[in-house]
Amino acid sequence: MSPQIVGSPAAPGAAAEPAPTSVAVPAATDGEALAAATATATAAAATAAATATTTNGTAAGTATAAADPGTTVSAPALPAASVQATAAASGAAKTVVAKVAVTTTAAAKSALTKSALTKPVVAKAAAAKSPATKNVVAKNVVVKPATGPAATASHGAAAVTTALPGVPQALSTRARTLAGAVRRRCVDLARIESPSGDAPRLDALAEELAAGFCATGATARREPGPAGDHLVLEWEGRDESLPHLLIVGHHDTVWPVGTLADWPVTEEDGRLTGPGVVDMKGGLAILEGALSLLADLGERPHRTVRLVVVSDEEVGSPDGRRLVERQLRGAAAVLGLEPPHPDGRLKTARRGSTRVRLTVTGREAHAGNDAHDGVSAVDELVDQLVLVRDLAGQPGTELNAGRISGGSRANVVAGRAEAELGLRFATVEAQRRTLDNLARLTALRPGARVRTEVLSSRPAWPERTGNPLLRHVRSLAAVLGQQLDGAPAGGAGDTNLPGSRGLPTLDGFGAVGAGAHARHEHIRVDQIAPRIALLAALLAVPLPRLRDRAEG
Repeated sequence: MSPQIVGSPAAPGAAAEPAPTSVAVPAATDGEALAAATATATAAAATAAATATTTNGTAAGTATAAADPGTTVSAPALPAASVQATAAASGAAKTVVAKVAVTTTAAAKSALTKSALTKPVVAKAAAAKSPATKNVVAKNVVVKPATGPAATASHGAAAVTTALPGVPQALSTRARTLAGAVRRRCVDLARIESPSGDAPRLDALAEELAAGFCATGATARREPGPAGDHLVLEWEGRDESLPHLLIVGHHDTVWPVGTLADWPVTEEDGRLTGPGVVDMKGGLAILEGALSLLADLGERPHRTVRLVVVSDEEVGSPDGRRLVERQLRGAAAVLGLEPPHPDGRLKTARRGSTRVRLTVTGREAHAGNDAHDGVSAVDELVDQLVLVRDLAGQPGTELNAGRISGGSRANVVAGRAEAELGLRFATVEAQRRTLDNLARLTALRPGARVRTEVLSSRPAWPERTGNPLLRHVRSLAAVLGQQLDGAPAGGAGDTNLPGSRGLPTLDGFGAVGAGAHARHEHIRVDQIAPRIALLAALLAVPLPRLRDRAEG
């Protein structure tokens, strides 16, 4: 079994847990104000724990910190070759690993300060020390209006940095410590080839993924599928009364078995390249790292987190869609683990997509003696494709003839031919219009028959104004020293479904890189740690109010 990520090394020492100093988190009515206030609350809570020291100014050692005897948490039984063990051997970690209990100190236990994230209280100490917190009041946070989303993110980061100097770097530092293990985890996952449709290989990878995520505290179940098992995993949150946060991913790739033989996973010039590293073995490894980071801090996500990993995303999720759809009910928001734009921007909208099989039946005959008795399915298909290209040449529609097959040999009039088409749509209306036209195709030759079959379809996810979820994530990123934004994407994925229904949705939380589905597919190694830190913060911090009817 490949290594799993089970947590970054604990701080070399920690003191007894300090008296709670926290910032109220409001039930916000303004998305921008809450984004800044939430980021402030998170970093304030992290500082209260990270700066805790003993009376003589020296952090108490993990093994000897007896101030809180309830801070030893039993970890799941781990494979002997866990990533934590690997990191220790390479000097990146200095902690006991592999089938041992993970000891978290009182300071680590409160590093994200549960009280600050679950109970609105008055932050008297912080308010007294910093102008940035003067507007904090009991059971409410008043933030002076910013001039726009970018200004809000900058204001949120500046306020936290001013009030709590140096602490936002703590989470990023811990993520950097874990980045090497996550990179190695990505390599191990990529070396398990898992093309769509290869059920035995997909099931083997599903087993490996389940083991890794369960080591971070998840419960997992396998959902049988016709082309490989899917995974549904769940992590308990600190506030189980809140709607769950849904994350969607997939473990199938477009690369056939044997690709590794001439394109092995390698790292060169800061890039990790190989089949499936960016789409999306890297995203799965980064999420495992983010959850390991929280577990290492003795923390859980703020709310229940559910992860659906489907085995057929690269062919349109014809079976996996039912699992995604089942988990949408009651979800507060949906995050996708697809790679972001090459510059790191998240994906805020997606075009719709549909896979169509066009099948033509003709009549076979001897091509020399009885050609007049035959009806060429290949000739009919060629003419139909010309017609389809004209039909699809409407505004907001793109066509790719991805695969064509037909006939048996050169001296036989072809009796059957087919093509698999990939269509992309900018709008729901363009999708409906084009599919209606394809459904009405008729044969151009007497004796030929034409059949159109929709193999999979994803509705268009339109760009929406405002986007409080993006504002919230952008503000958290600013607190972590990251600059982040979002933009629509051309490709489609499992986030199309929630996005098309108006659920707060963002995609692109996977590994930063480029070249998905191409031989230059790669991830940027230097961007692994920032993504780990961002996801960990997003899971730990309360969400703002994203919709009028949303809770939490």
